[in-house]
Formats: sequence, structure tokens, C-alpha cells
Amino acid sequence: MQEKINILYVDDEENNLISFKATFRKKYNVKTAISGEEAMVLLSNHPFEVIITDQRMPKMTGVEFLEHIIPTYPDPTRILLTGYTDMAAVVEAINKGKIFHYLNKPWSEEELDNTIQKAYQAFMEKKKIKEANDQLSLTNEQLEFLLRQRLLS
Repeated sequence: MQEKINILYVDDEENNLISFKATFRKKYNVKTAISGEEAMVLLSNHPFEVIITDQRMPKMTGVEFLEHIIPTYPDPTRILLTGYTDMAAVVEAINKGKIFHYLNKPWSEEELDNTIQKAYQAFMEKKKIKEANDQLSLTNEQLEFLLRQRLLS
């Protein structure tokens, strides 16, 4: 059995945080943050496979938050939620926030759950590829070392 997926949910509306946690706490390890700043503290202390954020928040939008964390936390799969059909925000999210998926609020439990599952699969695929690339780099270094040794002898 797989471990529970670690999810960070960021939203400036406390009712949404409570609703998300109540809906998904049994199935996933859920941490919530009421702002991008609070989310960054959680990111520094916990590993997350999936990050879900609301777009419209004071001080820092969801896209700004995602764009800010990418250099330090590039691996988690990112999902953006918004209550507004703002195509400019969607395009910006894809380009700057490197989101995996975009959903409208209010979200449906089934649609969000399916999206989380797909986001986790994408996270695991990226992880496998990174591990294979790391192994390939190590093997190349070992082969280059052996080749240099042979050339020197």
C-alpha cells in the first residue's frame, strides 16, 4: 500500500481550508495555509508531492506564490484553483507558475480527487526520470574514470 500523498492547500478563505481538510484528511496528509507566506514556512518544514493554491489572495496571488517557490521547490506538482474565469490568470499560471492543472471553484470532490491522483502520478513519473538520469550520470562518470585509467596505463 502506498503512503498517503502529502498535500499543501493554500487559500485565504478559512472556510475553504476547513472544507478541504474535512473532505480529504482521511485519504491524504493535508496541511493548509491561509497565505503564501504561511505556505512557504510549511514548505521549509514538510515535503509535499502536490501543492494546491487559490489564485485570488491578498498580498500574493496563487501564481505569484507558485512562481516564487519554483526555484527552491521545483518538484511538487502544482494545481491552481480560482473562482473566476480569468483566462489571463490561467495563461500566467501555466507560463510562470508551471501548473499541472487548473480547476474552477467551487471544486467538486470527485474532480479535485481525480486531479490530485493524476498530479501525484506526474510527480512520481518525474521522480523516476530524475532517479534514472542521476543513475545514468553516475554510470557515465564511472565509465569515464575507467577509460582515463586505461588510457594512463
